Amino acid sequence: MSQGDQTTYLRYKTYEDLLKVILYSSQSVLGTIPLLYHINHNNQDILFLQTGGVGTSTVHHMTIKEKPSKKFIELKRLSGEFNFVDKIGNDGMSLYIPILELEKSTLKFL
Repeated sequence: MSQGDQTTYLRYKTYEDLLKVILYSSQSVLGTIPLLYHINHNNQDILFLQTGGVGTSTVHHMTIKEKPSKKFIELKRLSGEFNFVDKIGNDGMSLYIPILELEKSTLKFL
């Protein structure tokens, strides 16, 4: 990161809380949906997403017990309920969020 960049890290305890960031981002005026990433960092499985603007960034993350076995999370827009699924479904009231596998990252998780 360049010297002017600032990154804030927020660690969550549950999937529900982490996924609320995606749910509320999708309802914003811009309607952007952050991507969800998985990485094994220092022998810990971490799920994270990154939000922010120019010169600032917020990394929302949580340590999980094991690597996700499915490729997507189906997140219900109205209730916030979620399931891990293998493919994008046809429920128009759900967001289908891919879990992207990273090999390496420059982020410094706490």
